[in-house]
Amino acid sequence: MAVIADGMGGKSGGALAAEQVVRTAKQLFDEFYPGNDVRSLLENIVNEAHTVIKLSGVSSEKEPHSTVVALVITPQQEAIWAYVGDSRLYRFDGPNYAEKTKDHSYVEKLVDEGKITAEEAKTHRLSNILVNVLGSSTAAPYITFGEHAPLKAHDSFLLCSDGLWHYFEDHELSAAVAANSPRQASEFLIRKARDRASGRGDNCTFAIVKLVDPPTQAKTYTVQKMRRAV
Repeated sequence: MAVIADGMGGKSGGALAAEQVVRTAKQLFDEFYPGNDVRSLLENIVNEAHTVIKLSGVSSEKEPHSTVVALVITPQQEAIWAYVGDSRLYRFDGPNYAEKTKDHSYVEKLVDEGKITAEEAKTHRLSNILVNVLGSSTAAPYITFGEHAPLKAHDSFLLCSDGLWHYFEDHELSAAVAANSPRQASEFLIRKARDRASGRGDNCTFAIVKLVDPPTQAKTYTVQKMRRAV
């Protein structure tokens, strides 16, 4: 499982909200057994994290919020994901961009209604307004699911906050992930995001999952002819 959370609500409140999402995900995933329903697992992660964040906001007289995107890869060669907010999942087929999640944001709603273009949404003055988050005291989060199967070697996934995706085109992300190891791609993307943000960037958090061919095991034994049978 890979999980990304992006907290909002002040420096301390937002960080605590994001940490709570990751903590809840780890706890529930540790208790998960193969064969159980993955969608139920993801739904429980979202709902439990939402409840705890909302209660912590009441006790601290703050209103911390968080987004979340989570991916589970199963032994049955399935990828199943869920998200709330504007943290995204990108899926790449080898070096090619395949799909991405659609943000739960006000500007995405305007794009769907044909009032602005996707390009205009990037620089819209209300681009940071979300319509669906964890921790809201007025509305429970709704969850959007996605899946892909069968998985194969060289499929890859990028889970990221808006502090990363805001500065890249889809084909740029797919090329960076395909041409590099996850660590090399991470270093490249962080460096480029910082350059393009010109010192005004947001929290840049992401995870890369790449599927590769299993390594060929080297033979560690010598076959010799048996000279005598007992």
